[in-house]
Amino acid sequence: MFWRALVVLFINSLMSLLAGLASYHFILQFLPIFIQRKLYGLDQCKLDKKPVPEPIGVIAAAIYLIFLFTFIPLPFYDLINQRAIFTGENGSTNIECDNSSFLNLLSLLAGLVSICTAVLLGFADDILDLRWRHKLLFPTLSSMPLLLVYLLSKNSTAVLLPHFLQKYLGGASFLDIGPFYYIYMVSLVIFCTNAINIIAGINGVEVGQSLVITASIALFNTIQVIRSVDSIQLWHHVLSLCFILPFIGTSTALFIINKYPAKAFVGDTYCYWAGMTIAVSALTGRFSKTLLLFLLPQIINFIFSCPQLFHLIPCPRHRLPRLNENGKLEMSMVDFQPHKLSKIGNLCFRILGIARLIYFKEYIKDGESWVSMNNLTILNLILKFRGTQFEWELTNKFIILQILCSIFAFFCRFCLARIFYDEVN
Repeated sequence: MFWRALVVLFINSLMSLLAGLASYHFILQFLPIFIQRKLYGLDQCKLDKKPVPEPIGVIAAAIYLIFLFTFIPLPFYDLINQRAIFTGENGSTNIECDNSSFLNLLSLLAGLVSICTAVLLGFADDILDLRWRHKLLFPTLSSMPLLLVYLLSKNSTAVLLPHFLQKYLGGASFLDIGPFYYIYMVSLVIFCTNAINIIAGINGVEVGQSLVITASIALFNTIQVIRSVDSIQLWHHVLSLCFILPFIGTSTALFIINKYPAKAFVGDTYCYWAGMTIAVSALTGRFSKTLLLFLLPQIINFIFSCPQLFHLIPCPRHRLPRLNENGKLEMSMVDFQPHKLSKIGNLCFRILGIARLIYFKEYIKDGESWVSMNNLTILNLILKFRGTQFEWELTNKFIILQILCSIFAFFCRFCLARIFYDEVN
């Protein structure tokens, strides 16, 4: 079983390399076509606002899906040899088969359905500029096939408890949270599909963070494949790798074209595709809780952005850093009147000010008090503490932060966890 898994991963790796080469070739071929069809954006972080093809992420996503569709039969060739035994009673048929292989096939197909719908949502957002309620509804519906397969597989909905909680729950080592676990998985899918999209707007940052996260997932899966003690756990991580490796291949080609100075923009299509692929790989590999460790910068950005995302503090349409006259990026600002904030909004503003997480200045306009405050994103936070940066410098600093958080995630998962749990799988 282990050697068969290695063969599957070897073939998937070769196909991932081919997918990357194909992506690079076809993206370059389609760049002028996007301009002709008026599918382009203006680079707000450049002095010369030239049209840049967008959303070029749809080309990489299409190639990713084509290669994965071609790959589907390879891990499941053994199903072809299953024997059908005709009982002769009422023409019924009893098929002898390996149930785990069928469940793995269902997981792969369900994951592909979810990824396809995420790509469709992203492309629709690029073309139609969807509202936020649609961006929350569609990922919820997209996650249904995955949740159904998880239910049919009769996978556990229990959460392992650390030592310090066990004594408060009668010594139980785990807690079965039942339907709440499915709510958690839906929430994870919604978060992942939007987390990449929130940290965006400068050359290479969307693809760069996605590559670091997926490379971390690939390394984690590889470690778990080596450590696996049973075939079921082994194939969970193998299937997760089958989703991730082609994504890394196609995204690497995309990064070469999207890095500073960008020849193309990836668009929301890539952000939703990347987020859903990350979520699908984690749910398929059964490490949805470990995934949160790899998403620390995205979680920090979400928490930091909450006052604006929930409109406790005014939130402009675009919050990306702004270009100054020296060609460097500085914090983008939002203007508002503090006395018009709600009590919770005012409290958030005061806490952020006391914690020195924001830069703000007060001024008088038309006889009324106004405040100019930096937008609440992690990119603006980096600019606050590190000063103005060139665009490529800011991208590199965020990618380095993402890498450091991944290293910390591995330390927590395999070292720190031993302090709180008897066994670390």
